[in-house]
Amino acid sequence: MKKNTSELAKGNIGKLLFKMSLPAILAQVVNLLYNMVDRMYIGRIPGEGALALTGVGLVFPIIILITAFAALVSMGAAPRASIMLGRGDKEGAEKTLGNSFTALIIVSIILTAAILLFGKDIIMIFGGSDATIGYALDYISIYALGTIFVQMALGLNAFITAQGFARVSMQTILIGAVLNIILDPIFIFTFNMGVKGAAFATITSQGISALWVLRFLLGQKTMIKIKKENLRLDKNIILPSLLLGLSPFIMQFTESILAVVFNTSLQKYGGDLAVGTMTILTSVMQFSLLPLIGLTQGSQPIISYNFGAGNLDRVKDTFKLLLKISLLYSTTLWLFIMLKPSIFAKIFTTDLELINMVIPSLRIFMSMSLLFSIQIACQQTFIALDNAKTSIFLALLRKVILLIPLIYILPLFLENKVNAVFIAEPIADTLSVIITSIVSYISFKKLFNEKSKPYHNTLKKEDEKIVV
Repeated sequence: MKKNTSELAKGNIGKLLFKMSLPAILAQVVNLLYNMVDRMYIGRIPGEGALALTGVGLVFPIIILITAFAALVSMGAAPRASIMLGRGDKEGAEKTLGNSFTALIIVSIILTAAILLFGKDIIMIFGGSDATIGYALDYISIYALGTIFVQMALGLNAFITAQGFARVSMQTILIGAVLNIILDPIFIFTFNMGVKGAAFATITSQGISALWVLRFLLGQKTMIKIKKENLRLDKNIILPSLLLGLSPFIMQFTESILAVVFNTSLQKYGGDLAVGTMTILTSVMQFSLLPLIGLTQGSQPIISYNFGAGNLDRVKDTFKLLLKISLLYSTTLWLFIMLKPSIFAKIFTTDLELINMVIPSLRIFMSMSLLFSIQIACQQTFIALDNAKTSIFLALLRKVILLIPLIYILPLFLENKVNAVFIAEPIADTLSVIITSIVSYISFKKLFNEKSKPYHNTLKKEDEKIVV
């Protein structure tokens, strides 16, 4: 424990950020392979690949929703556990872990029942058609049975990262992804299970990942353990954690709503082909964002621990370095997407009509993505600093306040309705980054101008405000 905490407090920030972020980035990229590999194989099912790909794209909002609830429980609780470790409160950190474990199980049961009961109705609302509903139901009815594996693997893995064990956290995702890559072609083609095979491969892989996480958090290497006495829900522990977790939850939950808005609008203006195009654009957007999220996740233990210890200079230096690296990554990827969009299209499909629609649409959709790194870095830093209010506002800003209204408004004024839907994305990106930059500058300037002081007193005061 001393080795990990002293490194967070005194280690070289550049080396430490690289050490913490690289496994987190790799974990996010590998995690993306769960859905991307499914889509790559599904899109190549002989004679029905394009429709099957569209069908699986329709259930993507439900999958996002499942992961969003994992984020609600863990992505607020894990930084708070890290802050508690920073102030020397191991008991509080373990109580936070135990409460989160119980909450994840409860969420899993509720989500599984809801999807199995109302899955078909939800998919039709999401833009399903008679041609694609069968594929969508084949996938989600099986995936729902593995909801508890998703919650355990993603939710509890955050507590491994929060302790500084980024490499172990990466291994959690890597194990599942490698298994998924191996099992997908076996179930889909060898066993001739089609879309159902892809779903079986995914939940099997997530199940193995969940066992790996539980083994670590019950073992000897972890700084905080899952203990029986901490499983009973305590409002003083779980409520502040859920409040802070609202920001990443909103980010992912609104992604689900956004997918519905995009799919229904595109179904109206462009049919199944336009919805299939959106499935690919969403995958590319994920590829763009998840490494950024991995980078910020790597920075969170450094920021949270030092914030808890009152070392604001290290908090400031870490944030500056995070922002520089994020901008470098997003600009490089943006150039690649603008110059070679066909490469991304061909990863997912061999259908020429779909490829020809994806190429111009991708350039429009991702035209301002080079700026989005600012949004991610600032918002995730507010979470690391336990600033729930600001992080929630920034989570709502881009998608709910700006993007969703633009998706409905722009087609009223532009002749090409499908392109109008895609154009909403870069406009929302630009406006949200401008507002986020202003809010962050004011907030961080105020914070960094304050004299360094131990954070445990302020944390207790915030908890009292929340639970009283």
